[in-house]
Amino acid sequence: MRISDDELLLYAVTDRRWAKEKTLLEQIEEALKGGVTLVQLREKELGYDEFLEEAKKAAVLCHSYNVKLIINDNIDVALKSGADGVHVGQSDMPVKEIRKIAGDDLIVGTSAKTVEAARRAEEDGADYLGVGACFGTSTKGDAGKISLDVLNGLSEAVDIPIVGIGGITADNMKELKGRGIKGVALVSSVFAADDIRKECIRLKKIAHDVVFC
Repeated sequence: MRISDDELLLYAVTDRRWAKEKTLLEQIEEALKGGVTLVQLREKELGYDEFLEEAKKAAVLCHSYNVKLIINDNIDVALKSGADGVHVGQSDMPVKEIRKIAGDDLIVGTSAKTVEAARRAEEDGADYLGVGACFGTSTKGDAGKISLDVLNGLSEAVDIPIVGIGGITADNMKELKGRGIKGVALVSSVFAADDIRKECIRLKKIAHDVVFC
């Protein structure tokens, strides 16, 4: 098993827009101190060299807290940085091709909105699925929003774990209870918080109740 259900519980996805007074790495460390169980480094604007150097530092930092690091979209950066995995969207390189490059050790996550896509991803070697947007997000509004019942259908259709993503907050997270998810992936709820460490402690308690109770 490349990733456990417990590691998916509180999945922090970075967003540089919220890194103002502090560096992104400082924000990641605050999240780690607050108990996040997985970190995804997402950089859409950085050049390759900058992304790779940041990923190397993020991998060392995450591993010092015994937390795995996932790289968004870039399999080459994932392999060269010492990260533990890569997450690709439906419009990126197919999971089957990613798995061939990644080999047996690297975690591969992908996004899915339908049972067909979920089953195909599982067959092609994905380790987990990110499903959403569960709620309207601050960047996309209701674009891409799914019915929460979709979560139930996908969790019943595949054996790999499912993580809810998209507009999830401390206030609406409990609506995901009983939907078959193994964790929640959060962006602004973590990195836009005034006190990231303290907020992650709170979010983790809620996520635990949603997943396990």
